[in-house]
Amino acid sequence: MFLVRFSVIRLVVLSFILVYSQSSLSMAHGFGPDFVVLAKKLNPTVVNIRTTKNIKPRQRLRVPQQQNPFGNNMFDDFFNNFIFESPQQRPRREQNLGTGFIISADGYILTNNHVVNGADEVLVKLSDGREVKGEIKGADEKVDLALIKIEENEKLPFAELGDSDALEVGEWVMAIGNPFGLSHTVTAGIISAKGRVIGSGPYDDYIQTDASINPGNSGGPLFNSQGKVIGINTAIIAGGGGGIGFAIPVSMAKNIVAQLRETGKVTRGYLGVRFQTLTRDLAKSFGLESDKGALIASVDKDTPAEKAGLKAGDIILEFDGKLINEGGELPRYVATTPIDKTVEIVVYRDGEKQKIKITVGRLGDKGGEGDGELSKVVDKIGITVEEIRKELVDKYGLKDFKGLVILDVKSGSAAEEVGITPGSVIIELNGKRPENMKVYNDLVSRIKKGDVVRLLLRRPDGSAHYVALKSE
Repeated sequence: MFLVRFSVIRLVVLSFILVYSQSSLSMAHGFGPDFVVLAKKLNPTVVNIRTTKNIKPRQRLRVPQQQNPFGNNMFDDFFNNFIFESPQQRPRREQNLGTGFIISADGYILTNNHVVNGADEVLVKLSDGREVKGEIKGADEKVDLALIKIEENEKLPFAELGDSDALEVGEWVMAIGNPFGLSHTVTAGIISAKGRVIGSGPYDDYIQTDASINPGNSGGPLFNSQGKVIGINTAIIAGGGGGIGFAIPVSMAKNIVAQLRETGKVTRGYLGVRFQTLTRDLAKSFGLESDKGALIASVDKDTPAEKAGLKAGDIILEFDGKLINEGGELPRYVATTPIDKTVEIVVYRDGEKQKIKITVGRLGDKGGEGDGELSKVVDKIGITVEEIRKELVDKYGLKDFKGLVILDVKSGSAAEEVGITPGSVIIELNGKRPENMKVYNDLVSRIKKGDVVRLLLRRPDGSAHYVALKSE
């Protein structure tokens, strides 16, 4: 009888331990956060943002017939009737909807820059239905963040900023926002990837999530299972019946928010190097087994990089104790480094690793983008491009040229097969003019494998020609 009772007790205890262990294991791996509790707690910290922009009509002057540049001929009707006699436009008001979230009890709100950019009026609707005017305290166009302030007599509920650097792929996350104007919509998903580059600028480092994010979610928070903000929802790629969401890591945003709150603007670190992503073939050519690092293509004159002795061909492996896994990490690390701080970098030069001290400057002091990157999408069409600057004008004889120049053509690529050579200037890409790297990266990001890409190129001798190639 005693043995039977003991066995039953032992079975109950073991069952309890098993259930507890499974529950603990489930939570340890991010499964099973209580979204009901989280939503009730965090909804009051999320706000609806409505902006208004006054659009002035364009003044259209009727040009007398004799000013027709083609003279009196069949073009008269076209010029007189179509262009110069368009009806007078009326002033109109353009509205935009987005999301934001309160980050302090005294009414500071974080959102995307593109939600409030150019707004003449900002209205913030709180979770209790009250609508108050907001003031834009500062914005950062490069990372797409803006700080708004509202005045309230009472302390406001606010969201706590977490640590996006500690995120793991597969963790549960929850988004709250106003998609399509439907306020305080809660969606959930997981972290799909980290460090995503989508061609929006030199500081791309997005969190990718499958939590449903739609137009109107912009500027809203992405919470972890502890209810802390780990991202600011910013962009989507829609199609195929579903969408992929991207959020700015909150660890990147913290430094920007602090500067916007204090001065209303953002200053960034600056080295003065032009770099490119290190491919496996390039790494081998330099004697490196790994393709991790940032390859310096050139060093600008009178910059911190030149003063520290950096030169073209150096491969930066570490920056201030941080490993450079791929070239795109370098501008992000430099940008967030305090101005005038002296840091140690590890470079690979002439077959050896060297440690070099460099004092970080201020981006903009030399009037350039500093650590502006080369094309990150070389593998799609087999070319590396960069905005034209003085050194390249001298090297390729590009006097009076503007835009983007091809620096390198990947060996064995479709670009090489159709005869593309370094020094050619890109006039058009699929009928669009890529005036800068941001536009170029955006255009190339839309190219899919197997797509036919049409380029209009201008050689240094001034001749122009089209080429067509398939994306790899």
